Amino acid sequence: MSDFNQPLGGNSMPRFAGPATMMRLPTQETAQGLDAAFIGIPMDIGTSNRPGTRLGPRQIRDESRMLRPYNMATRAAPFESLQVADIGDVPINTFHLPKSVDIITAFYDEVLKHDCIPLTLGGEHTLTLPVLRSIAKKHGPVGLIHVDAHADVNEHMFGEPIAHGTPFRRAQEEGLLAANKVVQIGLRGTGYAAEDFDWCRDQGFRVVQAEDCWYRSLAPLMKEVREQMGDIPVYISFDIDALDPSVAPGTGTVEMGGLTSSQGLEIVRGAAGLNIVGGDLVEVSPPYDPSGNTALMGATLLYEMLCVLPGVKRGS
Repeated sequence: MSDFNQPLGGNSMPRFAGPATMMRLPTQETAQGLDAAFIGIPMDIGTSNRPGTRLGPRQIRDESRMLRPYNMATRAAPFESLQVADIGDVPINTFHLPKSVDIITAFYDEVLKHDCIPLTLGGEHTLTLPVLRSIAKKHGPVGLIHVDAHADVNEHMFGEPIAHGTPFRRAQEEGLLAANKVVQIGLRGTGYAAEDFDWCRDQGFRVVQAEDCWYRSLAPLMKEVREQMGDIPVYISFDIDALDPSVAPGTGTVEMGGLTSSQGLEIVRGAAGLNIVGGDLVEVSPPYDPSGNTALMGATLLYEMLCVLPGVKRGS
């Protein structure tokens, strides 16, 4: 019998039954003894258009019942390598965004005391800022692979400094991001001015717009990203709206012309070998995709993040 927690298999319990945890993994209250933990942040109080991401973690967990433990493409075997559990949701204050931000940071401070790598089920993109605040306390400024339709570097939204369109401006201002170690992939859509993405470039971010990804594999791009990041700690933040709405319609701020699902896999798989210290999958809004497919995309990408964590064994 394995010393590591295992997802509940579909041959021992029907996939439509069993615990509603990420991959039907065991649960525990803290990160003690874990190498990696799945954590939900059921929040949509920082959204600017369609709400519903507070329901994202629950549906991601539900759709994750389709996932099996062994990665047939990369031959990664995370559940033969790491102790993983689902430690539940952060108890945010759904009536107060600034308080919720502080609650999230405090929660992740406790997780990181146990040398556990957090993988977060969102929830909207505001959550990445308080998570990065906690990550930076432990690891210092980190490299960032940010996959998104939007740069999320607004100065303010309705006069507020913290919302789902501002986290990476605040993170840069607060020194949470390593210099010249930020890559943003999939940015697209309409803007308010021609220079909307130039603030990012002026900070030394590498901006890869969606149009630069059309009709091509992103494996060569990720080779360059690995060289850029080197051995520094790296965080992955994946907004599901980076994917084209034809494959991921269940989100709040859809933009046509996005990444394909296979390109999403190439990006996350291409992070293998990096010193990944955390990741999130955000902006799944179940009311806008009753099929559950968007949540399944999110669950799969989170599993792929697990597969590229340091220490994961790969079969021959």
